[in-house]
Amino acid sequence: MIRTVLGDIAASDLGATNYHEHLFQVSPLLPGDELSDEAASAAEAALLRDSGFEAMVDATPVGLGRNPAALARISATHALSIVATTGTHREAHYPGDHPLRALKADALAELFSDDIERGMPASDAFLPAQVRAEIALTPAGEPVRAGLIKAGIGYWAISSFERETLDAVAIAHRHTARPVMVHLEFCTAAHEVLDILAAQGVSAERVVLAHADRVLDAGLHLSLVERGAWLGYDGAARSKQFSDEQLLELTERVVRGGGAGRILLGGDVARATRYIAYGGMPGLAYLGNRYVPRLRECIGEPAVEQLTVANPALFLDAR
Repeated sequence: MIRTVLGDIAASDLGATNYHEHLFQVSPLLPGDELSDEAASAAEAALLRDSGFEAMVDATPVGLGRNPAALARISATHALSIVATTGTHREAHYPGDHPLRALKADALAELFSDDIERGMPASDAFLPAQVRAEIALTPAGEPVRAGLIKAGIGYWAISSFERETLDAVAIAHRHTARPVMVHLEFCTAAHEVLDILAAQGVSAERVVLAHADRVLDAGLHLSLVERGAWLGYDGAARSKQFSDEQLLELTERVVRGGGAGRILLGGDVARATRYIAYGGMPGLAYLGNRYVPRLRECIGEPAVEQLTVANPALFLDAR
């Protein structure tokens, strides 16, 4: 079963899924790009749905402006399944005095497991577990629960906080069986992260490496696929880094190399200045309206169906 903000659903009911977006996010790393307006985020979610996606992962972890109750309202109003996230991002997103950075792995794991099993707190302002009494509720009055556990690391670097988080993610995964997302900087230290998690009982088959496509190295990607890891491809419309054409070529090479069953497709637009409903562009619909048609011409409809429907259903299903 896949845990969405409106409750658990069968994997076969998920449909075409964008594996990585953010409807709410507030980070000191992104001043002026806060995603905190429910009406605007709802409008952007509707644009995503109208571009052909039936589901998405909201990949905002603890302490970065999550709004679980609003996610549930948006999901119910716009017929868009949403999987919410627990865990933490890479250290740079949290100021030095942020209370999360003082927690060790066991305490972080308890926090993450609580989000998955008991429900996510109504407020994302960090609170000790003992006073996290007010749980976010769906329009039907049920707890909103997370369905994914996230960690993040730096560029070829894993800080002590990030290592505590990886350890906590492993504990929470063993306890809840929910899948894991790891934010990588330009796909660096991908094998090292898989090694750390594998040593603690987390199979690579349960891990997606977000932003794997920030390095256009098909050989590296196929070596990660051989371990069973999922590749998060979410770099479309980032012309400063590389063109969509280059990303399409990478995807074609990895698919031809046998990696079609291990690619997840997303946008990770993540900034208000890039959301249509917040006055920016290209928006969440870019992936479905502009990129997916070109991908379809490149690798064919069956492969696109696998990347957007079969793969996310397999990855997000707790087992």
